[in-house]
Amino acid sequence: MRSFNVDVALLTDRRYQAEIAAEDDWYLDNILQDDRLLQDSLRRLGLLSVRIDWARSGIDWSQYQCAVFRTTWDYYDRFAEFTSWLHRVAAETHLCNNADLIRWNADKHYLADLAARGVPVVESRFIERGAVVKLSDVLAETGWSDAVVKPCVSGAARHTYRIGPANAASVDTVVQQLLSDESMLLQPFQRDVTEHGEDSLTVMNGKFTHAVRKLPKAGDFRVQDDHGGTVSAYSPTAKQIELAERAVAACRPTPTYARVDLIQDNQGEQAVMELELIEPELWLRYHPPAADAFAGAIAHQIASRRK
Repeated sequence: MRSFNVDVALLTDRRYQAEIAAEDDWYLDNILQDDRLLQDSLRRLGLLSVRIDWARSGIDWSQYQCAVFRTTWDYYDRFAEFTSWLHRVAAETHLCNNADLIRWNADKHYLADLAARGVPVVESRFIERGAVVKLSDVLAETGWSDAVVKPCVSGAARHTYRIGPANAASVDTVVQQLLSDESMLLQPFQRDVTEHGEDSLTVMNGKFTHAVRKLPKAGDFRVQDDHGGTVSAYSPTAKQIELAERAVAACRPTPTYARVDLIQDNQGEQAVMELELIEPELWLRYHPPAADAFAGAIAHQIASRRK
């Protein structure tokens, strides 16, 4: 199936294909606001775009000059299918971000790579697939009395648990089941998240464009709006901007677009909590000029392929 004269495919998943949100569907409405801003910016550059489910059958991806990951927020629940699709489609059209970056960023072991390249990240301990562990033993080894454990391939706080000596045993069963198929990441709980949340900085073509602050709801530590978190526009410090751009520059190759989630760690220093290159929410609606920067970065990628 081909979308006639369409240059760019904006990749979503089947839950968010609708072009009009129901009156009470704020979640889809937010997605559509951002995508419309981007589509308008692309149109001003002479590029037509269409929103499309990445897993939709019968698509001739070679008809698009570029496919841009936007809200493919089911990829981690269908990871084997997604990786197979990624391998196939990368040979048919240009992916933005690059397929190698997508593969690398899909697994949180990338944090170890960033640390090795001199980027300060939240301290991390990996529990590899097939391991048999007791979380209480791991906590004792690390000296962390308050920690968070989650899968290395995950999103939207899937199977994310805050643990300590008192409840580690109750989480053991779930984690052990997960370890039969995937690796896990353990990090010390970052205390500042409950007070100041996370700061998300967007970087386009290596340059900072805008930021938001994400706060968890009272009594929680998860900042995602899926779990009651809130978002507001934020003006980052020069140090945060430098760190966000440095984290993106440490990627191989340099991403076209990225979101860098920063936190003040337990030592009082800025550190990377997450680097989102696959399908980051970018909150363009909080800073519409960033849509122009995003469209320009996409147009640059398309132009580079023509040379």
